[in-house]
Amino acid sequence: MKRDVYSAGQVAEEQKEGVIAGRNAVLEALKSGAALEKIFVARGEKQGSIIRILSLAKEKKVPVQEAERQKLDFMTGISTHQGVAAYLSQKEYCTVDEILAIAAEKNEPPLILLCDEVADPHNLGAILRTAEAVGAHGVIVPRHRSVGVTPAVTKASAGAVFHVAIAKVTNLVRTMEELKQKGVWIYGTDAAATSDLYHTDLTGSTALVVGSEGAGMSRLVREHCDHLISIPMRGEVNSLNASVAAGVVMYEALRQRSGH
Repeated sequence: MKRDVYSAGQVAEEQKEGVIAGRNAVLEALKSGAALEKIFVARGEKQGSIIRILSLAKEKKVPVQEAERQKLDFMTGISTHQGVAAYLSQKEYCTVDEILAIAAEKNEPPLILLCDEVADPHNLGAILRTAEAVGAHGVIVPRHRSVGVTPAVTKASAGAVFHVAIAKVTNLVRTMEELKQKGVWIYGTDAAATSDLYHTDLTGSTALVVGSEGAGMSRLVREHCDHLISIPMRGEVNSLNASVAAGVVMYEALRQRSGH
């Protein structure tokens, strides 16, 4: 069987944010009505959830093309694509104002997560999955020094990227100041903070900042937070994985807002 050969330039061109990978991610994209240009399925793959993907693609008139697994590897930049990938016909980032509008439409105080230089796609994917689960109104990521919605992120999020609003901003600090002007309080997670998560009121208009996997929040972002809060820990390890920390803080916000 002949396999296509791709140059480094073609690989770089195809490994972009407009590609999603994984059966659940592609299925959720179809179910959510995301604008898909084309779906690629590994040659010979016609079992399990692939059948559902092909059926939905036909229903929604999204073209499907068979491809060698090598092409899917190059397209997505990962080997765990489960034999399916898709091109988004447009980036589906929203604006910060649209995130605030989502909260207003639900008559809820905004609950927003800001990711400061989260570079690990698995962490961002897990953060997006949790944000969707707790009903956060949106997630904000910086345009630079941060992973975007890549194939690895969509797969790690289990398709949550298609159900939670995501804004990409040029300057996170400026965005924080704009949120403050609109009545949103900014809470940064910091292990050295003297105020802990469980003694902080998160029921109002709230933006939670989670720092990078290694260095935490950058200096300027930390300085522009209204309050710094810590997550109590009793073990020997003094820090948590970024997505775990985000999950703990978001679920405490949900608990408070649920009145429990």
